[in-house]
Amino acid sequence: MLGNSIWRRRYAQRLSVIDCFVVCWAVAGAYLVRFRVSETLSPNEEDTTYAVLALILAASWWLILGVWGSRETMILGSGAEEYKRISTASMWLFAAVAVVSYAVRIDTARGFVGLAFPGGMLGLLIARWLVRQHLASDRRNGRSISRVLIIGSPESAAHLVRSLGSAPSAGYLPVAAHLPGAVADETLFSSLSVPVTGIQSGYEAILSAILTTNVDAVAISAGAALHPKDLRRLGWELASRDIGMILAPALTDIAGPRIHTQPVAGLPLIHVSTPKLTGGKKVAKRAFDISLAGILLAILAPVFMAVALLVKLSSPGPVFYRQERIGLRGTTFGMVKFRSMTANADAELQVLLKAQGSDLRPLFKVDNDPRITSIGGILRKYSLDELPQLLNVLGGSMSLVGPRPQREGEVALYDDAAQRRLYVSPGMSGLWQVSGRSNLKWEESIRLDLYYVENWSLMGDIVILFKTFKAVFASTGAI
Repeated sequence: MLGNSIWRRRYAQRLSVIDCFVVCWAVAGAYLVRFRVSETLSPNEEDTTYAVLALILAASWWLILGVWGSRETMILGSGAEEYKRISTASMWLFAAVAVVSYAVRIDTARGFVGLAFPGGMLGLLIARWLVRQHLASDRRNGRSISRVLIIGSPESAAHLVRSLGSAPSAGYLPVAAHLPGAVADETLFSSLSVPVTGIQSGYEAILSAILTTNVDAVAISAGAALHPKDLRRLGWELASRDIGMILAPALTDIAGPRIHTQPVAGLPLIHVSTPKLTGGKKVAKRAFDISLAGILLAILAPVFMAVALLVKLSSPGPVFYRQERIGLRGTTFGMVKFRSMTANADAELQVLLKAQGSDLRPLFKVDNDPRITSIGGILRKYSLDELPQLLNVLGGSMSLVGPRPQREGEVALYDDAAQRRLYVSPGMSGLWQVSGRSNLKWEESIRLDLYYVENWSLMGDIVILFKTFKAVFASTGAI
């Protein structure tokens, strides 16, 4: 337990120092650019007021990041919650600055605020990402982790062990399982992949298992045969020993914003809201798509021209390839790509799929596809063939982030769960693309797409886009 407290305290202190450095850098840089480099104030003019304002702003920014919980160790290492808290805290601070300036008629220089806010926000996000990479490296080497004892039924404990094991960056390492009330079955126990400490359901037996395994946290999964009074006593005892207590309900692929706790008669009832991408959320996502797609098109115009020339010179046929795909709510649209295959590629698809025995499975992919041209292989490796889909994004048939659009034949093979992919606009990139791209199995790809559909957030889209650039440059599992 002591080691667990040390690394948590160390990372909290490290983040505190890094945040202080970044906000001071952003505010001081904005001050120097606005009032020194631009020389809007002469050396003889009084600028003490803005110097004091800069100090207050930097201190307030650092404090609000702590108050908003952006340095809590529970959110370090995985997920978008850490980035979301940084962004929300920063936006609230600068919104307050704007309101106060207007209310008391302070003539705050817009250039100063306009430089400090985006510079500081970007700096904080990049700094946290770098810290996260260091933390992930630590956890891969067995450091900065929480040793966890799983308590529950054999089935739920096995599921929780697999889930925690699949996300090592979260920092939870299952070391043992206690199965109160289970029937002794060596075959069943062996499927857990961790030692089983016992099947007794009494408070003393469970506490003994916790102390014997010397864990940092206890995860109580669904189906645990524990009396409510024993669970309450266990919570008290764990708190006194500085051991974390985690309740893992039988809810899979549900993100935090959809979960709301309501205390009723002393019971913490968990409400799960229905996922909806409507109203303000829909407007925000569309505005984000249009603005970023427009900027990318302007920046990448020379790349478009160079790729178009290479495609034209590499093989006979048109530069662009348009294919019918299924989009939002099952509507059909034409997805545009740079042509990376021979001109008659579509006519050969079914023959090749049948030859490799995958004509009755979704995700119609051909291994070692002979239809790909020489330049097409390079375009696909770095996903350059996908760039024209920015035009689809501007037109509204696609989004920058979302489940990848598929063909009518693929959609026809969807089961009821996979149909939920069509609840949002298809995207140029998605959660499964940045989690392994075409190397993932179909079932895992669907699970990741459904997680995105069920738990969409704008910050989640931004995180996926950052990961997309990383995956493209690494060219892992290119499609």
